[in-house]
Amino acid sequence: MPRRVKLPGADELFRPTTTPEPAPEAAPAAVEESNGASGRSSGRVKHDSKVTVYMTSDELLELEHTRLQLRRDLGQALDRGRLIRVALAIALADYDENGSDSELARRLGVT
Repeated sequence: MPRRVKLPGADELFRPTTTPEPAPEAAPAAVEESNGASGRSSGRVKHDSKVTVYMTSDELLELEHTRLQLRRDLGQALDRGRLIRVALAIALADYDENGSDSELARRLGVT
């Protein structure tokens, strides 16, 4: 019995794990959908930028409570980042549509 372990080849170890980039003609449409202009968040995709948000303990507990409640209601895993991106997309779409009459402007004290 040989003592040498058979390992996978380099082609199997370094195979591509992502789909190829879309053609340059299709790229502008994808950017418009993912930047929140349409009122939708980008969902589960790789993100190129990072924003750090500081919260109080109570705000973080409320976020976690909401995340777990949505997970229970929807029956699928939901991470905090996705929840925040969706909420931000909703707030920005509301502001884009209603301006100073939006909920965002009202809560920020603009009106």
